[in-house]
Amino acid sequence: MPPRAQKSTRTHASEASPDRLRERLIALAKNLSWTWIEVAQRPFAMLDPMAWEATNHAPLATLRTAGPERLAASAEDPRFLAVLKSAEAALKDAGRAKRWFPTSHRGRDARLRVAYFCSEFAIHESMQQYSGGLGVLAGDHLKSAEDLGVPLVGVGLLYQHGYYRQQFEADGRTRVLYPRYDFDDYPIEDTGVVIGCPIGRRRVKARIMKLRLGRTPILLLDTDLPGATSEDRKLTEGLYKGEPSLRMRQQILLGVGGVMALEAMGERITVHHLNEGHAAFATLERIARLVEQGVDLEVAREKVRGTTVFTTHTPVPAGHDRYEPRAAATAMSSVLKRAGITPAAFADLGRERPGDRTETLCMTVLALRSAAHVNGVAKLHGEISREMWHGVHPEIRDVTEVPIRSITNGVHPGTWLDPVAADFWRRHIGLRPETARPTTAAWTKATGVDQEKAWDLRNQLRARLVGFLRERAVRQSRARGESPSDVLRAGGIFCEDALTIGFARRFATYKRAPLIFRDRKRLSAILNDPQRPVQIVFAGKAHPRDTGGQEFAQTIHRMSRQPEFIGKVLLLEEYDMRIGRELTSGCDVWLNNPIRPHEASGTSGMKPPMHLGVNCSILDGWWPEGFDGRNGFAIEGHPVRRGDAARDAADAAALYEVLEDSLVPEFFDRSRSGLPKRWIQRALRSAATIPSPFSTHRMVSDYVAEAYLPANRG
Repeated sequence: MPPRAQKSTRTHASEASPDRLRERLIALAKNLSWTWIEVAQRPFAMLDPMAWEATNHAPLATLRTAGPERLAASAEDPRFLAVLKSAEAALKDAGRAKRWFPTSHRGRDARLRVAYFCSEFAIHESMQQYSGGLGVLAGDHLKSAEDLGVPLVGVGLLYQHGYYRQQFEADGRTRVLYPRYDFDDYPIEDTGVVIGCPIGRRRVKARIMKLRLGRTPILLLDTDLPGATSEDRKLTEGLYKGEPSLRMRQQILLGVGGVMALEAMGERITVHHLNEGHAAFATLERIARLVEQGVDLEVAREKVRGTTVFTTHTPVPAGHDRYEPRAAATAMSSVLKRAGITPAAFADLGRERPGDRTETLCMTVLALRSAAHVNGVAKLHGEISREMWHGVHPEIRDVTEVPIRSITNGVHPGTWLDPVAADFWRRHIGLRPETARPTTAAWTKATGVDQEKAWDLRNQLRARLVGFLRERAVRQSRARGESPSDVLRAGGIFCEDALTIGFARRFATYKRAPLIFRDRKRLSAILNDPQRPVQIVFAGKAHPRDTGGQEFAQTIHRMSRQPEFIGKVLLLEEYDMRIGRELTSGCDVWLNNPIRPHEASGTSGMKPPMHLGVNCSILDGWWPEGFDGRNGFAIEGHPVRRGDAARDAADAAALYEVLEDSLVPEFFDRSRSGLPKRWIQRALRSAATIPSPFSTHRMVSDYVAEAYLPANRG
């Protein structure tokens, strides 16, 4: 054999050796673009399918669990090597693709660099660093920024046990579990940089860890360091836990420490985006830095204000963090001294009524006073926010002139569009999911798709969901120590051809998860019609201290065990991104019945239309913008009396009427060929009208045009 050929053979063997294979897999895992590029997940699923499922789709944990023998076998498997090569090529192609922002913006605009502060980021189910919608939105925001090429860096905290894992006792009471995660199984980098964040009279050390979504980094602060006090370690122990004092100190670490982390990493930030008020203390640290450079305090405040974007997500006054001003001033004393801001002036920055010593310091008010670019997350929420915070602007008489606009939320198509559905739309409407643009015109062609083929897709996705739910029901039954006959029964729940309704979201009380059970007899008649079978699946979590929300979960658990609902109603124990994807892709109907106008936006309902699912919702949050009368269903209750009970009764009655008179009959009204033509027409219109305007590609482009670039130019 010629020497050149021998050298080529040795090189090929080296590329496929177990050690080299491990290096390639680790490199693949550390580029978190794999979380929304499906082909990049296949090597890990192929390496050890059981470990892939057991680790909740965690690449590095799968690699560790697989062991050297399986790795050696994969190194000699041509099929595996071909799949790995395709995965690497997909990530490389994604990184080299032309992006919307750099090709559309020049000059000063091209120098934009946004720091996006958020207390939680949902990137993937294997990294439990999120509690619900805020984190999912933040993760989707960063992913679309990466796809569109918007220069952005995320800033947050790294939690030792994330939010919490949920189990139910035999009677439905919530059991809260706090697992401790091994960050060696996270595709995360220790930058080796440590900051000292001033909190009170001390400097709390925090190391800077980094996740990488393609070219978009997320900097996460971790105080669980050798030699750290237990008090300091608690700052990044868990998400949304502990007393107000701990939460306040966490928010100092997020805001003040986040600004320090950006400087330590050499980030040249031009715009700071506060996603909710948790990071509002960042503005004071930025003011202090300018004052130290010799800038006048008022000039520094205006400079910081002009380059700050603030998004508020909470339309309920009780949902905004408030602290005792003296305690907050003590915790922020070092920053305030450097900025030349007195404790009294600091307190007034966070008060709707400056000078009113009976009022606490509100983080949202602090953010409102510190940002020139403020928005709510839906048109209705923008209206509610202007009314809610009118007091911050007493000089403005007309509430419509309060400077809070709205940028409606969206969802990241790559994360939430099921690969099977993506292939379907690619074939039938020419959709190119891999190409990111602010709007996608191809979706408008959905109404012209062949109805029989559309119905086949809907049936396939529903059948897969039923298989998933049966598997989870068996797992839950075994975890409760139930008998073999009970386990067997759990494995046979739900029907593949039944109308399947999904309700999955935080079990906050205003979302009213058990509303559909208000009239059990009426609901039983709907679910148990042998000619028109209907089934409902629930998933969600309440905050560990939200006893009302936990009672709602307990009510649903109890209802699912009533004779008339057994096999027709299922409550899943855990709720994460994996479950969210399965439900939003598999359910025929997405149910949403919050107390209007308490839902700021909501995003879960934006996902089913990509899978020919339809929404049935109260006209709250984003749905008033999305509903056109033909692409879903509206629940419009009209209480005859005032009060919560009358409102709930009216909304429940309206829900039953929609189900009985419109939704269920339409689903089961079949043509001679067996097609529910009116239903498919509605589902296709849902697909044509919702995915494009309610994507984070559109949302991020709106932030660029309406907030980021004006702040960058300012």
